[in-house]
This record gives sequence, structure tokens and C-alpha cells, in this order.
Amino acid sequence: MIKVVRGNPTPEELAAALAVVRARAAAASAVPPGAPAPRDSWSDPSRIAARGVPRPGPASWTRTYWPG
Repeated sequence: MIKVVRGNPTPEELAAALAVVRARAAAASAVPPGAPAPRDSWSDPSRIAARGVPRPGPASWTRTYWPG
């Protein structure tokens, strides 16, 4: 049941809101229970680790110690 708490929506606005709610409910029921939620690619740690770590150059050992 949907209840309008505040305001006076037009029938078109109410139909649009109901369409969004029904579409979200249909999308949620399409996922089988117990299935993991799809990961957002923005928060996926493999996005950062996909690039390799830069390799040190031939004279990098000379920059590994800073005296004093």
C-alpha cells in the first residue's frame, strides 16, 4: 500500500511514482535469493590492483638509502 503523507500529487505524478516502485520491486525479485549482490565497479578493489606495480630501474638501489 502506498500512502501520500504530504502534498497533493496529480494522477500522473502518482502513476510515475508507482511505476518506479513496481520496477524496483520487480528487479529485486528477479535476483535469486542468496545470490550475492552485483558489485559496483567503483568500489571494486581489483580496479586499483589491475595495474601492475612499477618496477624499479637499474640504478634504484642508489636511492634506497638517504644518509643522515
